[in-house]
Amino acid sequence: MAVLAIAALYWLMPASLSAGPDWLLMAVVVVLALPLMVSHRTGRHKLNQRLAYALMTVVTLALISALALLIHGITAHTLQARELLQGAAVIWTNNILVFASWYWRIDAGGPHFRPRRVFHLRSSFLFPQMMLDAEIRHPHWTPQFVDYLFLAFNTSTAFSPTDAPVLSRWAKVLMMVQASISLITLAIVAARAVNVL
Repeated sequence: MAVLAIAALYWLMPASLSAGPDWLLMAVVVVLALPLMVSHRTGRHKLNQRLAYALMTVVTLALISALALLIHGITAHTLQARELLQGAAVIWTNNILVFASWYWRIDAGGPHFRPRRVFHLRSSFLFPQMMLDAEIRHPHWTPQFVDYLFLAFNTSTAFSPTDAPVLSRWAKVLMMVQASISLITLAIVAARAVNVL
């Protein structure tokens, strides 16, 4: 659902910030999502994981290309204020959804393997529920997509995790990339606003 939301939001991107036709990302997402759903339903988890990585790579590249076009548009003075605000809003929102999906997909083996782990020692994030005493904590608690969405939202808003410490190197790198995209997007909008004043 998150990847479909990313593609739908990308469709709202101004044409000057799209690398290709408006419908292209949605078409690629649908083409990759169909075998992804089939592999999930048939229990082929390794294939599902590979297809998900391919799909996530496509939407990540679309996010980075939109950001590059936004930077080019602001430096070349080719973007109108409406296009700038609309594009920045889509990029900022997609940044949250893209990285929440990456965290959910990669952390502790991904959604298929994470619930099977008895201990959360292989998790890259230390969620508050993991630190609760065994008598208080729900015995089968595992992070769900909303937990990663909250983490990604905080990273894009505060430029850092707020409730879940980051433990692994790959997660730290992804969070730095996410915070950088958010910071660049917001800085571009702020710079344009100051320029207008």
